[in-house]
Amino acid sequence: MILALRTDKSQTEIYLLDQNGKIQQQKIWNSGRELARDLPGEIDDLLGGDYDQLTGVVAFKGPGSFTGLRIGLNVANAISYAQNIPVVAINGDDWLQNGVTKLNDGQNDKIALPEYGAKPHITPPKH
Repeated sequence: MILALRTDKSQTEIYLLDQNGKIQQQKIWNSGRELARDLPGEIDDLLGGDYDQLTGVVAFKGPGSFTGLRIGLNVANAISYAQNIPVVAINGDDWLQNGVTKLNDGQNDKIALPEYGAKPHITPPKH
């Protein structure tokens, strides 16, 4: 099974796909500002706690929310590392299928990196 994550906006998408890219399970919800808190548990629920079934991870790399992409790609990289499985970062309208194709072609980004689309707007601390 392939785990796919899209966290570039307030509506978060997680999928479990077979090797052909057919969606087996999915969860889409409005995570808002609770993404970091909720994402690991939602993935665990979708997998039923069985991470050993995973053969790869596909992560949407952007552009999009700085914080959302940072959280989603860190989770994707952590799962990839912990399970010793490949991870690919992808963007575009066909991101799911193109990510599965990259994995099936033997590609592995080793570290999925974001494309924010612009420099982050970080304000200096007030103190």
